[in-house]
Amino acid sequence: MIIQLMLLGFTAFSHGAIQGPDFDDTPDPEFLNPSWMSSLRDDQLLSEVTMPGTHNSMALYGGIYAECQSWSLASQLRAGVRFLDIRLRHVDGNLTLHHGVSYQRAHFGHVLEGVAGFLQEHPSETVLMRVKEEFSETDNIYGPVVDYVQRYASWDLLWHSRLVPTVGEARGKLIILQDFSGPDLGMRYRSLNIGDDWKVPTLLHVEEKWRRVYDHLELAPAGSKAQIFLTYSSGAGLFAYPSAVAQRINALLYTYLQVKTDLNQRLGIICMDFPAAPMIQMIIDFQLKEDIMRREEFNQFPGDTRLTHTISELRKKLIKYYKV
Repeated sequence: MIIQLMLLGFTAFSHGAIQGPDFDDTPDPEFLNPSWMSSLRDDQLLSEVTMPGTHNSMALYGGIYAECQSWSLASQLRAGVRFLDIRLRHVDGNLTLHHGVSYQRAHFGHVLEGVAGFLQEHPSETVLMRVKEEFSETDNIYGPVVDYVQRYASWDLLWHSRLVPTVGEARGKLIILQDFSGPDLGMRYRSLNIGDDWKVPTLLHVEEKWRRVYDHLELAPAGSKAQIFLTYSSGAGLFAYPSAVAQRINALLYTYLQVKTDLNQRLGIICMDFPAAPMIQMIIDFQLKEDIMRREEFNQFPGDTRLTHTISELRKKLIKYYKV
């Protein structure tokens, strides 16, 4: 059995880079969508938005056990990713990026500069960022995080509230989902409704992993709008490396989303390893369908005609109201 599992795992990595509709481990996305949130209504709660995210967003190095992504931070953001999962090792006030023991050749300042630059270029967007300590156990990263924010970004860049903002309030903001102790920097990560059953001991357990992903996604449409739903499709284990799991789970997720695209349901944040641009686009398109239909209906009446039509409809409603 052990030999079979090892062969399964190594077979999954005996190929070149793949760029498919659901899985992409090439260096660059197939296409980009940097300003997709500009189409969302300002008064819509961020918890109502379905958006793509990446698990262990900066884990690009360290071999098959450590690597969860192949795109740079800039490429992820430009491709449409709006949730980042950032893991920081704390040593004497320094915050380096890690996935377990694997150093990711950068520090927290590089992430903040990248996000700040992206939001300055695309002010219609927002970025949610889970921040947690990794490969150190000081339980004391609040001060260094604040220091890095002030040095590499700005205090005004952050959303300073535990409350879920509207899209309008969130535009141009970095929302830190605080997974560490200390005063509030933004929203608390544990306030989200989280599905993160990441343990996949072997590739023979992928079906069980998918069932847990499926069940949490199915809870999201009817869940409280006061909570952001966050579902991790990522997983790993001794005989199931992140890339091998992602190839299988991403394919199931893509099929699931294809079936549901006409249902206009909010699914929250879907957090993935090695997502592909078509998968990201499918997730982005979810909550836009209803808005697009409304705009198309509204835009049937050009220019002054549209305004006249709107006034006429309001007038009819007022007349009907006073008659009643």
